[in-house]
Amino acid sequence: MKVLMVITSHDTLGNTGRKTGFWLEELAAPYYVFKDSGAEITLASPKGGRPPLDPKSNEPEFRTDLTLRFEKDTAAEAQLDKTLRLDSVRQEDFDTVFYPGGHGPMWDLAEDKHSIDLIESFLAAGKPFAVVCHSTGALRHVKTPDGKVLVEGKEVTGFTDGEEENVGLTKIVPFLVEDEMLRLGAVFSKKANWEPHVVTDGLLTTGQNPHSSGPAAKVLLSKLAERRKAPAHAK
Repeated sequence: MKVLMVITSHDTLGNTGRKTGFWLEELAAPYYVFKDSGAEITLASPKGGRPPLDPKSNEPEFRTDLTLRFEKDTAAEAQLDKTLRLDSVRQEDFDTVFYPGGHGPMWDLAEDKHSIDLIESFLAAGKPFAVVCHSTGALRHVKTPDGKVLVEGKEVTGFTDGEEENVGLTKIVPFLVEDEMLRLGAVFSKKANWEPHVVTDGLLTTGQNPHSSGPAAKVLLSKLAERRKAPAHAK
């Protein structure tokens, strides 16, 4: 099985003067769900090369066994050093795509034409995919093959207004994930702040927050397993 993971290249937290990027748990937890299942993982980002880590995600309170495992994993770190440029990857080469979050995607992946085209090509090919936390924002311009807004009428989750308020960035981010999904006509599902929560609707799986990233990857794997068992005409 071949899994593509798309990571943000954006490192500036609005006008705060602080750094942002991807959230380490949201890369590490799904990475090992995929790796431990025997999948081949490819990492990509809009600019290629080493994507920026949100420094906050590596503070002691946010470290987990899996973030520590990732940091000691020389092969994983070598991959992270050399992410492919997003414009060089093709849906045809992968079974699925997974988008970790962090605040960075709100600025780049949400507006990136190559990202939008990539997700739309997975949709058109009938391949399941997943986004978590702030990367739900990367769906805002995505359309279905018949030209409708992807999330309209779909049940989704992502970083909630309450969680954004909790981290004090409501006025800093370019938009609020929950508000944007509701504006686009999605059915937004959420649990209490920081509770793991995963929603799946059709080909799309979404996770609410960092703690939902590993569980979202497991749901995605089970969807891929179902797809492989289905008769060819049903795919």
